[in-house]
Amino acid sequence: MLAENIKKYRSEAGFTQEALARKADVSYNTIIKIESKGITDPRIGTLSKIAKALNVSIDMLVDK
Repeated sequence: MLAENIKKYRSEAGFTQEALARKADVSYNTIIKIESKGITDPRIGTLSKIAKALNVSIDMLVDK
């Protein structure tokens, strides 16, 4: 669900994967891997940065 939620909120915010990576200050490869389910349990710090960049809570990212 995490991958789908990040894609959804990223799309709603109008960000490309690269733009989200820059805004969240995480690597582009990390965003790609999370969205493609290559990383299924990212670090809380990474999730926090992504959530902040997307202006949502961590719960919204991981919620089913």
